[in-house]
Amino acid sequence: MDNFIKLVSEVWNSGFLGIDLGSIISSLIVILMAFLFRGFIISIILNALGRLAESTKSKIDDEILNALRRPIGLIPITIALYICTLILPLSGLIGDIATNIVKAFVIFTIFSALANSVKPIFEALSTSSWLTASMQMWLERASKFIVWVIGVAIILDIFGIQIGPLVAGLGLFSVAVALGAQDFFKNLISGILIIGEHRFQPGDRIEVSGQLHGIVESIGFRSTVIRSFDTAPMVIPNKDLSDVKVINHGEMINRRINWKINLIYSTSVEQLEAIRNEVKEYIISSKDFSTEGDLDPVVRVVELGGSSIDLLVVAYADPMGFAAFNKVKENLIFNIMKIVKSNKSEFAYPSTSLYVESMPK
Repeated sequence: MDNFIKLVSEVWNSGFLGIDLGSIISSLIVILMAFLFRGFIISIILNALGRLAESTKSKIDDEILNALRRPIGLIPITIALYICTLILPLSGLIGDIATNIVKAFVIFTIFSALANSVKPIFEALSTSSWLTASMQMWLERASKFIVWVIGVAIILDIFGIQIGPLVAGLGLFSVAVALGAQDFFKNLISGILIIGEHRFQPGDRIEVSGQLHGIVESIGFRSTVIRSFDTAPMVIPNKDLSDVKVINHGEMINRRINWKINLIYSTSVEQLEAIRNEVKEYIISSKDFSTEGDLDPVVRVVELGGSSIDLLVVAYADPMGFAAFNKVKENLIFNIMKIVKSNKSEFAYPSTSLYVESMPK
């Protein structure tokens, strides 16, 4: 029995890699406790910070606090790792590595909090007129990338990995990649120009060179996704959109109606004047059209055509969707038809008169 107790004592003291089992078990218990009470610790910290956030009128601190939930969850684990370095009799190279791991966790926690805070900060700035939705998305991605690059550089430096020689070593590789990725950078720059110049935004209805017509869904680093009216998504490289004519229907102030109404030549001057006045009166009295200032409707007899007297109708409807605009046009057509009929005139259609001077014998 004494020999067994002595054997157990030797195993307990020798442990693993010269570390006694008591220290190893204590460290495992600390880490286990950190994971078990992680949620409790998070709630305590969030409740304390939440009371401070509630005392302010701004909502940005509340949004940042919600974004910090995951980074705060790393705090108990980081503290547990630090306690383990105190419990375990580590020395030399292993001790330095353990200390550097704890430092790396601290840096990772800090920069994780910074990266998660980027989105609520830009959402708070989204009320600014200069910051569009697409620009916000790009700046969020770029800011997070920069934050993580700095964080990774600091962690590498902690482990003694110098960034300068590493970057220099990647120089030739970067040149080779750049030569093979010219299209990517062209698309990237084109995307920046599209967003910076506010050519169009997600949700806008655009028409490209009279061939492509649809709703912009997203503007990415390389391409723009446009959903056509048959609901099929089209992925267009940004460089193809930067060098062509793009009509942004989403920026329309008003929708214009520009028609020529063809009336028969037997229509008298009095009938033409009555039709003209009644059509204009309908447009002005309708709630579907804007009639102030330069948007005053134009209804005039403008031309004596080959087979008709032409009445020009120009009116500006309020901004509205495609279906609603067609409904407005339909109502206008019906009323013009009623007005023409009530004034005992008719619509003309292309015709040719043939005069025979003499009949063949």
